[in-house]
Amino acid sequence: MTKEVLIHQIIDVLSHAGFALSDRCNIRPRSFDVAARKGEIILLCKVLFNIDGLNEETAREMKYLAEYLGGSAIVVGAKTRDQMLEDSVVYMRYDILALNVQTLYDYFIENVPPLVSAAPGGLYVSIEGNLLKKARMDQSMSLGSLATMIGVSRRTISKYEEEGMDASIDVVLQLEDIFGVELAKPINILKSCGSRKPRKKVEPETKDQEKACPLLPEDLILNTISMLGYDVLPTAQAPFKAISRDKSSVILTGVSEFNTTVIKRAHLMSSISYVTETQSVFIINGRSKIKSVENTVLIEKKELDRISDSQELLDFMEERKETREKA
Repeated sequence: MTKEVLIHQIIDVLSHAGFALSDRCNIRPRSFDVAARKGEIILLCKVLFNIDGLNEETAREMKYLAEYLGGSAIVVGAKTRDQMLEDSVVYMRYDILALNVQTLYDYFIENVPPLVSAAPGGLYVSIEGNLLKKARMDQSMSLGSLATMIGVSRRTISKYEEEGMDASIDVVLQLEDIFGVELAKPINILKSCGSRKPRKKVEPETKDQEKACPLLPEDLILNTISMLGYDVLPTAQAPFKAISRDKSSVILTGVSEFNTTVIKRAHLMSSISYVTETQSVFIINGRSKIKSVENTVLIEKKELDRISDSQELLDFMEERKETREKA
C-alpha cells in the first residue's frame, strides 16, 4: 500500500461516514492533509504511511490548530516501525492519537470505538473503575482476594478502580470472566489530547518596541491584526500564515506579496474555511490584482491599516464578498 492509496481510503471512509471534506493540502510543508466536518465534529487529519514519521513540531501545530477550530487532530497510518498497525488499537505520537483505516471505519461507520491502546511494553485497556468496584462489592470480595485471583497486587486492583492505571488485555478478560460484566472503557478518538502549555501568540507591539526590534513585513501585518482585537496564532506548516480568533469569529489568515502561489493557497484556504465554517482572508503586502479567490478575501496592507477593529474587518470582508457575488 502506498500513501496515495491510503489517502484515498481515508477520504472514502470519511465521505461514507457523512463528512464534508476540504481539498487535500498539497503545499509543503503541511501540518495536516485534509480537514473534515460532520455536524459539530471537526477533524484535522494527517496521513502518514509510517506514523513514526510524525515530528514534534508538526504534532504541536496540529493540536493548536484543532484547539482554535474547536476540533480534533488525528493521524491515520498503516505501520509503525517494522509492523502494521493493528485493528481496533490506537497509538499515541506526541499526544496525537494515531490509528489505521479499519479502526477509523469501525469508529465512524460501524459506531464501534476502539478499546485497546498501544504503549511501551504492549497493549493496554482502560477499565471502567466504578463498574469494577461495584461488581467486586456486589460479590463481597475484598481487594486482596481479587488480586490473588488474577495475580496482581492489592494496590493494582485499587488503581484499576480509581482509573489510575490501565490493564493488560489478559487481565481485563480475567476480570470480565470473573464478574460477567464488560469493563473495558471505549476510547474516544475525538477527545482533546493531553495538557499542554499555551503556544506563544502574537502580542501587539508598541511603537517603541517596534523601533527597538523592527518586525519583518509578515510579522508586522500579524501585529496589526492583533491590534484589531484578535488572538493571532502563527503557523509554520499550514496553508495559511496564522489563525486569528476573537469572541465572534475565526479567520484563516494568509500573508504574502501577490503572486501565483497566493492564488493556489487562497483556493485551498477557501476549501478549508468552508469545511470548518470559518472566515478566510489573505493580506497582500503591496498591490493585489484581484479582490478575492472563491470565499477568500484579498486585502491590501494599506486597506488593512485603515481598519480600526475586528468588526470593521469582518464588515469589510463581507462587503468585498457581496461585490464579488454581484459581479
